Amino acid sequence: MKHITSAEADRLISEQLAEWPMAKGNFEALGGVRVKDLDVDGMHIKVQFNPARIVSSSAKVDAKSLKERKCFLCGANRPDVQRGIEWGPDGKYIVLINPFPIFPRHLTIPDQSHTDQLILGRIEDMMDLAEELDEYTVFYNGPKCGASAPDHMHFQAGNSDFLTIAEALENAELKTLVQEDDYAVLSMVDTLPLKVFVIDASDHKAGAELFARLYKAIPVPEGEKEPMMNLLCYATPAGVRLVVIPRKRHRPSFYGMPEDGPDKMLLSPASVDMGGVFITPLEKDFNAVDADLIRKIFDELCLSTDEINAIAEKV
Repeated sequence: MKHITSAEADRLISEQLAEWPMAKGNFEALGGVRVKDLDVDGMHIKVQFNPARIVSSSAKVDAKSLKERKCFLCGANRPDVQRGIEWGPDGKYIVLINPFPIFPRHLTIPDQSHTDQLILGRIEDMMDLAEELDEYTVFYNGPKCGASAPDHMHFQAGNSDFLTIAEALENAELKTLVQEDDYAVLSMVDTLPLKVFVIDASDHKAGAELFARLYKAIPVPEGEKEPMMNLLCYATPAGVRLVVIPRKRHRPSFYGMPEDGPDKMLLSPASVDMGGVFITPLEKDFNAVDADLIRKIFDELCLSTDEINAIAEKV
């Protein structure tokens, strides 16, 4: 098992910025990113105008487009200047700087092999990584939930003080569904503008077992390999907290480029957006986003109270 600390990840970022001008420019540009704050039904939401993220927001993730492009997470196709730290069982993953950052400290952690973006069997890895990177939030975008490389398994991580959902959950009512002694608890939160499940685990194996029960209870869309979801995981004084955000749609009904119509917006929500920070690569969209639009996005992409209750009854 190869390990990593937050300090080692920070050092990797600093060293990469000193030797990779493109990444350095994109990280420095974060200093000029515009941010506005919204209150959506009591949840603090940030909206970020980040032009560099147009690469991800406009990514074509259909099967034909994926087949025609080289995978940018495979070692053979990454820039020569990009290097990383091996992590996990037998160095299964590699921790890399994300050259198109949202966070002041932003990492991508791909599997060393080219294998599909599927989470089952990797939750313990995610929890272990979140415990070791204790100043970061580790996140997973499902293949139809914001992943710009759904053909290559990867996590991402960013400094934990950036997203707003952790604070929202601290102030929310967690309804306990299943408790495995003192090792792991599965709860439901239905009082936020998006409905989520939470697993608090001091024992990662017990936490992974609860996730497996939840995973089986969430419907799998026809033609897909796994339920639609975003995951966020971060260290807590008692262990780790895994936030499971079930989804029912990839992109909002008004998604599109400006040339597609005056009402189209380039918003492709993933874990960061669901975690409370909405990314807009176009200034017109940044100006247009308000609390009503965020509420509409949550309504279109996330599950309703009835839908999350139906899952809870199956766990």
